Amino acid sequence: QVALVESGGGLVQAGGSLQLSCAVSGRILRALGWFRQAPGKERELVAAISWNGDTYYLDSVKGRFTISKDNAKNTAYLQMNSLKPEDTAVYTCALPRSLGIETREAAYDTWGQGTQVTVST
Repeated sequence: QVALVESGGGLVQAGGSLQLSCAVSGRILRALGWFRQAPGKERELVAAISWNGDTYYLDSVKGRFTISKDNAKNTAYLQMNSLKPEDTAVYTCALPRSLGIETREAAYDTWGQGTQVTVST
């Protein structure tokens, strides 16, 4: 059994910050992606991290979001600063089959349940 459990979502005012956590069990955390999906919109990759710490960010969050991982805790994080209303979405972490940066959604085979992030004006 592989499980990814997100936490840290909630309601925050524009300009505020949240840190999401993704606790992984049943599989060693090497590489991971954070996705988000707003109602009526396609799911998009927000950030990804490889086994050796290389990172990728969606252009719209670059400079505001930071992805990281703690190998000892088998947990990944998404620090979100300067939040905007357009960041409102369900955020989900996922594990790819590869060890590197993976921008293809199809490469991710295990997904968490998602956590709601709502940014008010």
